Amino acid sequence: MKALEIIPFNLKFMLVIIAFFALISGSCKKTNEGGVVAPTTAIDTTLYKAMPFPMGVALNVNLLRNNTKYNAVATKEYNSVTAENVMKFAGLHPGQNTYNWTDADYLVDFAISNGKRVHGHTLIWHNSQPAWVTNFVGDSLAWENLLKTHIQTVMTHFKGKVGSWDVVNEAFDDNGVLRTSIWRQKLGPDYVARCFKYAFEADPSALLFYNDYGQENNQAKRNAITAMMSSFKNRGIPIHGIGLQFHISYTQSDANMTSVINAAIGSGLKIHISELDVKVNSGKSQTFVFTPALAEQQAAKYKSVMKIYNTIPQNQQFGITIWNIGDGDSWIPNFQGAPDFPLPFDLNFKRKPAYKGIIDGVK
Repeated sequence: MKALEIIPFNLKFMLVIIAFFALISGSCKKTNEGGVVAPTTAIDTTLYKAMPFPMGVALNVNLLRNNTKYNAVATKEYNSVTAENVMKFAGLHPGQNTYNWTDADYLVDFAISNGKRVHGHTLIWHNSQPAWVTNFVGDSLAWENLLKTHIQTVMTHFKGKVGSWDVVNEAFDDNGVLRTSIWRQKLGPDYVARCFKYAFEADPSALLFYNDYGQENNQAKRNAITAMMSSFKNRGIPIHGIGLQFHISYTQSDANMTSVINAAIGSGLKIHISELDVKVNSGKSQTFVFTPALAEQQAAKYKSVMKIYNTIPQNQQFGITIWNIGDGDSWIPNFQGAPDFPLPFDLNFKRKPAYKGIIDGVK
């Protein structure tokens, strides 16, 4: 006699009803993202454990301190971290003779205590500059000393803890011409090379990267960056890697992504997809609804990124970094002035279809 047959009929019926409602409840659980159905099959792994290369995340230190769910996902899912903002010039060096290490040290300590590497972002950028820099008055030697002192003070402070850096970020305009930043105005077009020399002097063991956006779609910018890296290698300027930001849309061409990856492979440098997210509201609609169909298309694009990246020779794979954790933490909605849901976790830090797409991309 089967075990169920000794249970009274009414109890049998009740158990069947309970099981039925539990099944449909689990399979139709919805997130708060416009009715998107979350993956129903449990994935018995984490992102970094599933990857054949390091899997990183950019972190907001305030959320890391104060949001337990955010902290838990950062701890569990990733084995590399980047500071979203607190290592930028204005955050670390708010006054000419003042450095503020508190937030950046917190991030580094979090990473080290949890066995994660730290990628520094960023030493020199045309944005996120404190008022004392934009108002600084001095000749070219004074500006050179300002640049060198900042780079080497920061590098020395984190030496032995931060093993790699975006030395210069976004130095080129979209037309492939070196951006007319305050650094170029005051120090000339070769300031980028000197940034790398100063960084190497401060920490010869650190891996040094140039980081920029839009290379997957912009041939002029890609060519300019490739030419700069080639020039550096020919001149003996220390550079070890290229950062491809990959702020992309779910409609991004796979062919273009493959082209920029192949160009980077040709450089011989380490390759970092450094700021990955996948927009779904490129039209900037104020009434945008993130549908299940869009969630699957987003997942497919994340999968494509992983597949393409995994074609890189292993010795050039520095890893992939996703730009923050949950959709509510992304920079994109504020930047574009419209809703978006570009990350692998939803507003409640639950795994989205994109999460499974990432893992499927390396199977």
